Amino acid sequence: MGITIGIIVVAAILLIWAVSGYNRLVSKRNLMKEGWSGIDVSLNKRYDLIPNLVETVKGYAAHEKQTLEQVTSYRTASMNAATPHDKMQAEAGLTRALGSLFAVAENYPDLKASANFIELQTELSGIENNLESARRYYNGTVRENNTLVESFPTNIIAGMFGFRTGEFFEIDNPAHRERPNVKF
Repeated sequence: MGITIGIIVVAAILLIWAVSGYNRLVSKRNLMKEGWSGIDVSLNKRYDLIPNLVETVKGYAAHEKQTLEQVTSYRTASMNAATPHDKMQAEAGLTRALGSLFAVAENYPDLKASANFIELQTELSGIENNLESARRYYNGTVRENNTLVESFPTNIIAGMFGFRTGEFFEIDNPAHRERPNVKF
């Protein structure tokens, strides 16, 4: 009888441990999804702003067609990216293209003085700050998730139930890590 009770106690402890580990894994995965959602919201705001920015620049610098087409092309690629990895690559291109767009604007004093352009720059700067915060939060949740998925003994539960590590939202090329230079 004593052995039976011992086995039941050990089984109950293992069950409680497994349920607790599973629930922590679910929690971290959901936080990671929430973090990605924050990035997605900021990126969508950015995507909505870009056509207005392109049209404003086009009005002053119509012959800068290649730069404007690049911004539009990268915006479309980023919007259509399905995975975080694809989104990161497209975002790197979009950031470079926006940097080129603002470099073009430097050559047009009338454009730089335009109230509409200044307002769009201010709005983009705010979005970039929100995006930076969202990336930082997301990467923190990925770190916590990955630690839990890869650590013993929760890695056993993670493997049994198909929990996976998340991918950090990073930009590979250090030159691309810089935000677009928004000058007033």
